Amino acid sequence: MAGSRAVELEVAGRTVRVSNPDKTYYPERGFTKLDVAQYYLAVADGVLRGLRDRPTTMQRFPDGVTGEFFYQKRAPKGLPDWLPTARITFPSGRFADEMCPNEPAAVVWAANLGCLTFHPWPVRRTDTEHPDELRIDLDPQPGTGFADAVTVAHELCALLAEHGLRGWPKTSGGRGVHVYVPIRPNWTFTEARRAAIAVARTLERRLPRLVTAAWWKEERGAKVFVDYNQMARDRTIASPYSLRARPRATVSTPLRWEELSDAAPEDFDLRTVPPRLAELGDVHADMADHAFGLEPLLELADRYAADEGLGDLPYPPDHPKMPGEPARVQPSRARRH
Repeated sequence: MAGSRAVELEVAGRTVRVSNPDKTYYPERGFTKLDVAQYYLAVADGVLRGLRDRPTTMQRFPDGVTGEFFYQKRAPKGLPDWLPTARITFPSGRFADEMCPNEPAAVVWAANLGCLTFHPWPVRRTDTEHPDELRIDLDPQPGTGFADAVTVAHELCALLAEHGLRGWPKTSGGRGVHVYVPIRPNWTFTEARRAAIAVARTLERRLPRLVTAAWWKEERGAKVFVDYNQMARDRTIASPYSLRARPRATVSTPLRWEELSDAAPEDFDLRTVPPRLAELGDVHADMADHAFGLEPLLELADRYAADEGLGDLPYPPDHPKMPGEPARVQPSRARRH
């Protein structure tokens, strides 16, 4: 039923209206728009830890997960005056003012617009040019799965430790694993991406049968792709505690390293994550106490360049051509010409 009467939720001192609360968003499990709003109210402290002061794109599903969706980068008309924004610049040179969710009412307000997944930039509104998170996306390709991503994540944990760094893992909400490294905002997007490439190349060498850094899908095979381009400007991943548009209403969930091997993405969903958060607290809360330097990974990148001539890798197709970037053409297509 989509025409049900609106309800008002009291959210940390603000009243947020939820229209059409009985509208079904996850048909397989019968979860409604109100369920989504109440989920974000329950996990507000956790989700805000990953969103606070960050320019955030909303992935909106006005008709639920079986309908059309779109990414809303620019803050929508009707944005409450208490919800701040930050101006960010896209690779094209154009800019937009994106919302920066700073309080619980902000995520519930977004949920009322059909926002299921929040996509924050790895920067803060006070400095939108310098990332303060290195995000490493372990993306299983066809023929591999979550267990393979977990194996790679543990090798990544060791690699980071060898360079004096620490990562915090979470499920993607699908088959992948995301690992966050909090960093000092002293480096550009280009430098942070270069550090991610060095990580990808090293993992590929350590686990050659399981890991690939190949940008072109035709070259990846049945391996886990380390998506270094998630550190390119205007590329984002689902925030911690974001719902995903999957039939079971899975959640991109922060985990402790010791939990990872026994975890399954389906364990963490709209129903199970709020009691987990209430019982354990946000297991990534201590990320805020750390800020590492990228120097060790950039030195690794320098060694790859000096010793083996390994430079940049292709950017996403919508990104302008960058200095030193190799030809952005599929290898099979290049061979034909």
